[in-house]
Amino acid sequence: MSTTFKLDTSTSRANPRPQPMRRLSVPKIQGRKVDGVTAEPVVMLTAYTARTAQLLDAHCDMLLVGDSLAQVIYGLDSTIPVTLEMMCNHGAAVVRGSYHSVVVVDMPFGSYEASPEKAYESAAHILKETGAAAVKLEGGEVMAETVAFLVQRGIPVVGHVGLTPQAINVLGGYAARGRSDAEAKKIVGDAVALDQAGAFAIVLEGVLEPIAIEATKAVKAITIGIGASAQCDGQVLVTEDMLGMFDRTARFVKRYHNIAEQIDQAAQQYAGEVRERSFPGPDQLYQPKNSDISLIPPILRSACGNGQ
Repeated sequence: MSTTFKLDTSTSRANPRPQPMRRLSVPKIQGRKVDGVTAEPVVMLTAYTARTAQLLDAHCDMLLVGDSLAQVIYGLDSTIPVTLEMMCNHGAAVVRGSYHSVVVVDMPFGSYEASPEKAYESAAHILKETGAAAVKLEGGEVMAETVAFLVQRGIPVVGHVGLTPQAINVLGGYAARGRSDAEAKKIVGDAVALDQAGAFAIVLEGVLEPIAIEATKAVKAITIGIGASAQCDGQVLVTEDMLGMFDRTARFVKRYHNIAEQIDQAAQQYAGEVRERSFPGPDQLYQPKNSDISLIPPILRSACGNGQ
């Protein structure tokens, strides 16, 4: 039994308190796939803040601190500008806000591609600063040596093939991958290379369904689909997309709610009440007790509801 910090939701502040727990582990996730079959699919969502992690944790097996925070949190055009420290800051918050899920942190563009040694330095920094269990990196066969280097040194790795957003300048857009025979063969080959290198899970993003099914059958690692197939060993979505925070989302996103509309309505109601001076009302105000009256200047006592 180990100990982490769970936020106290009974207050308005994020006050950590020790909470005994038994967090899921990488071997437990790996163990879901037996003889090529995953009876219980792996549930994964993104999280970037402690409070979001709290709300998602009980329902997920894995939480991904994705570099998609570039667009979701920072309003950037792509994931390219994301820094290592951005990932560490948000990763640490998600670990603090969770106690059950395996937390995986994306390695940002430029932090791992140069060499296995560079990747190890960045990955070790992420795990030390956040307390996360694993890192995720993009790229297939070309990154296999790096994945093996990390795994052999005690760093669990999630791979990512198919549509790889960090390579958007090469890909030229976010269209589904695998429409040519050569590209389809490469995607499956990339997944196999990562699997053989020791990745315990592989994200398959934006690929044609038959390719996702073939890749899932070809590897021992857990495959996690996003715009891939329900036959993958698990699924991941960007939480804010799933909740309907944005007007436009990718085709593969299913909106389970419309949080944006609710926020708009709540803000509209709040603005109206402020402008008509109905907020704050009696329930939101602090009035002086009788013992406090002597401390209030006489000229103000009538305003406090006591003219004595």
